[in-house]
Amino acid sequence: MIFDEGVRWEMLKPAEFLARQAERPVVYLPMGLCEPHGHVAPFGLDTIKADWLCDRAARRFGGIVAPTMAYHTHETGYHAPWLRQVMGDVNPRLCALPPHLILETLLYQFRAFHNAGFRAVVVISGHHGSQEDLRRVSQAFEDAFDFPIFMRTDPELVSKRYPGDHAGRYELSQMLAIRPDLVAMNRASRVTSDELGRFAQNPDVSEATAAYGNEILDAQLVAIGEAVAAFRVGENLPGKMISFRDVVPVWEGILAKRTQWATLNE
Repeated sequence: MIFDEGVRWEMLKPAEFLARQAERPVVYLPMGLCEPHGHVAPFGLDTIKADWLCDRAARRFGGIVAPTMAYHTHETGYHAPWLRQVMGDVNPRLCALPPHLILETLLYQFRAFHNAGFRAVVVISGHHGSQEDLRRVSQAFEDAFDFPIFMRTDPELVSKRYPGDHAGRYELSQMLAIRPDLVAMNRASRVTSDELGRFAQNPDVSEATAAYGNEILDAQLVAIGEAVAAFRVGENLPGKMISFRDVVPVWEGILAKRTQWATLNE
């Protein structure tokens, strides 16, 4: 995938940034992770999906895509027993960080977006399973600073129409539609003959097709577009700059409820 340089914050010059922001003051945050997706797919599948969706959404609906958060939660909470089941003793080659680091970083990302002049945020995570805590942070910031945030994992965008999975028909179809050059479907049978074993691959991966992936991606973009259209950015006037100190009590409130975090409870 080649980034859409015309919508990416890190690739825009000031004049072009301000022009896009004035037209639609919405910022998109892609979130992903490097984790095993079987023998057929790249480690960064989750990140690639999120980047693609955010870039296409910004181009279609307006707005700017923030630098990608390519580290995420894993090895704790919901993910821990699943990881043991699909990996066993095999090294998963993860790039996970502890939940408190991801959640606090996300909170301060929202501060950066607010202070940069945006009026609303769309967070799209290609990594599923931590969304309850991501929304906990999003809601806390929104409540504290009257700053609307739409946060979804990519399967949630189409959950009523397409069953999500991990490294199976759903995800590999998306990858075949986005970056077929990164997919090696001829390796799908290696689960019983390779020393890495299943490597988190879903048994139905061989059923993946680019056509099915395009259906999923198109439906996801429609859902994102509906969320962007629902933002009342014209009515959400910019507030005063938020300092680091202003965010501290918000984080302390989230931290006080850490026993409820899904990312810490199996």
